[in-house]
Amino acid sequence: MAIREKVFDVIISCFKRHGAEVIDTPVFELKETLTGKYGEDSKLIYDLKDQGGELLSLRYDLTVPFARYLAMNKLTNIKRYHIAKVYRRDNPAMTRGRYREFYQCDFDIAGQFDPMIPDAECLKIMCEILSSLQIGDFLVKVNDRRILDGMFAICGVPDSKFRTICSSVDKLDKVSWEEVKNEMVGEKGLTPEVADHIGDYVQQHGGVSLVEQLLQDPKLSQNKQALEGLEDLKLLFEYLTLFGIADKISFDLSLARGLDYYTGVIYEAVLLQTPVQPGEEPLGVGSVAAGGRYDGLVGMFDPKGRKVPCVGLSIGVERIFSIVEQRLEALEEKVRTTETQVLVASAQKRLLEERLKLVSELWDAGIKAELLYKKNPKLLNQLQYCEEAGIPLVAIIGEQELKDGVIKLRSVASREEVDVRREDLVEEIKRRTSPALCIC
Repeated sequence: MAIREKVFDVIISCFKRHGAEVIDTPVFELKETLTGKYGEDSKLIYDLKDQGGELLSLRYDLTVPFARYLAMNKLTNIKRYHIAKVYRRDNPAMTRGRYREFYQCDFDIAGQFDPMIPDAECLKIMCEILSSLQIGDFLVKVNDRRILDGMFAICGVPDSKFRTICSSVDKLDKVSWEEVKNEMVGEKGLTPEVADHIGDYVQQHGGVSLVEQLLQDPKLSQNKQALEGLEDLKLLFEYLTLFGIADKISFDLSLARGLDYYTGVIYEAVLLQTPVQPGEEPLGVGSVAAGGRYDGLVGMFDPKGRKVPCVGLSIGVERIFSIVEQRLEALEEKVRTTETQVLVASAQKRLLEERLKLVSELWDAGIKAELLYKKNPKLLNQLQYCEEAGIPLVAIIGEQELKDGVIKLRSVASREEVDVRREDLVEEIKRRTSPALCIC
């Protein structure tokens, strides 16, 4: 939890820096709200037992509840973040940070704005957060649903199979093209020629030059949807360059994002393992953030079908927690689980009253302080407790100190002791323990 709180602090301060408000929604939704929004993943939704009354399900993500919230409250624009737990009937993989109950951290911009400006800000936020968390090098893959759909159309995929072929393409980051092709042909009924045609496209990735190249592609540029997507991506890359993050972004035609509700730009951030051999491409170790544009979702919940365009991102914090935890274990760093600045201790017996008076003074002044719950604790035991709990300072009371109106302030790490006048103690403790901003 100590690590989590630090990760959340970094994320929330970034969301607030970009002007977001915070909302919350119930942990369950009407079953019908969630039905038909997640494609092949719908089987992972937890349904609550039917006990009469409405049929309810646990939320699967925070995006669909957000769209329902916008429609119910007739909101046409909002910039919001939401951090909460979601539930999936998945096979957990603890080491990879994959659970059945896990946190999502979402940031979304809803409203009618000029193309690609909010989208670019979402990518900027993703890069800011991943950089501040210092979890290693990352790459953000970007694509557009319209380019994918246009590509499927010109390759000869029937309309009814777009979504299911999409979820096959989405597996390319985990398995080889051969396996994906076999699934398309064997299980999903495409002809090998159509599959190969798709393969020619989805194995390409690059920067803005690939966007330019595809705008010249005789077939793809004839498809209206794909053309719109490519022109938007070209604009997006201009804004990303201005935001100083274009070098972190890769246009990747294999990125499909399995969810049904995306309508435009989609993106996913992956951590890169350092190349094993010089000259090798760095390997992705899995997605740590993702998102995209979904312009039709709110309309599904509005009785009049009024659309509210939305774009957003989700930070995969569970993944990040497990990476930070593993890193700290490797460094054999002990994580402090409390924030106590000072332990109030006594060097002699019969000083409990004085300790209670002093610790109360410190609490009232906003200092995080503790004392041992014994009448006459041994000084050694008190110092040992500080070592174990990582408490940096000890305020020691003794008979002589009381006579002189001072407190002996001891640094646990250096073992240096100085006498501080009682009225200056609070300031001295604050000066010595001003928080260092660091994730670990």
